[in-house]
Amino acid sequence: MKRGNFIHNILCACLAFILLGAYACKENKKETSEKDEISDAVETQAEPFFELSLAQWSIHKMIREDSVDPYSFAEKAKAWGFSGLEYVSQLYDPELKNANYSPEAMAAFVEKSNAAAKKHGMKNVLIMIDRQGNLAVTDAKERQEAVERHYKWVDAAAAMGCHAIRVNLAGSDVPEDWKKNSVDGLTKLATYAKDKNINVIVENHGGLSSNGAMVAEVMEIVNMDNCGTLPDFGNFCITRNDPKDYSAGCAQMYDIYEGVTELMPRAKAVSAKSHSFDSEGNETEIDYVKMLQIVKNAGYTGYIGVEYEGSELSEEAGIIATKDLLLKAAKEVN
Repeated sequence: MKRGNFIHNILCACLAFILLGAYACKENKKETSEKDEISDAVETQAEPFFELSLAQWSIHKMIREDSVDPYSFAEKAKAWGFSGLEYVSQLYDPELKNANYSPEAMAAFVEKSNAAAKKHGMKNVLIMIDRQGNLAVTDAKERQEAVERHYKWVDAAAAMGCHAIRVNLAGSDVPEDWKKNSVDGLTKLATYAKDKNINVIVENHGGLSSNGAMVAEVMEIVNMDNCGTLPDFGNFCITRNDPKDYSAGCAQMYDIYEGVTELMPRAKAVSAKSHSFDSEGNETEIDYVKMLQIVKNAGYTGYIGVEYEGSELSEEAGIIATKDLLLKAAKEVN
């Protein structure tokens, strides 16, 4: 073989080797990139479309029966894997009630709650207000007094960095009266709360407030940006067989899925109620996948609060079971 041909062949072989190596490198990079994209997609899919908060009512037995300090709420919620806190006003009685909800007592509540939340890196989401009067009562003077008793809680929520207070629309049992009273009470309270950047949100919480269509109609009439709803997965009993005995059962039940669907357009918070679980960890009376699909279809991406009210598990076990179910169900929605 001539020397020139030999060198030519060597150069061709080297060039081919380089090109082959470059192609292989390119394919490897492409394959790695595709794997990364798939991995990112799986990781993104695994993330829920909502954030997790804990409703303080989930530990009301600990507080009332076991003398657990309500100001340990942030520490416990953090340990159980939550990032948001939903306070319950009545769990700070008799401390506040005995002080007649004085400005000093309310300021102490705010200061201690803020300190605990900051210490544990938690977000104050909302305060659930109870026992401050009926916002849908027919007597105008009584209704106005109820509205004004909520003012201090609006102020507290603002000072704590919450976005809302949850209120109850209790009062008249006459549909037309209840609707008119609700519009008046909510409009007055939301007007006060507007300047504080606080939302006033209504939970389906028994009576006519558990009629999703009626609450939705009230929201449309009020038509204020800071007035909305807090759909609860399980509070749709309109009338009970015995109002004084919850164990007596429900006499008139509203469809829970229809109700949540009707309340979601104005939702500014969502409550995942639970009572009991089967062997696979599913709630025995509420289809969580179906509920979360309704929530997601409404475009909601805020906090969903865990609210365990069962008796079969300890409060801690029930809270964790509900949180796990939420995360599992979130992977099954479209």
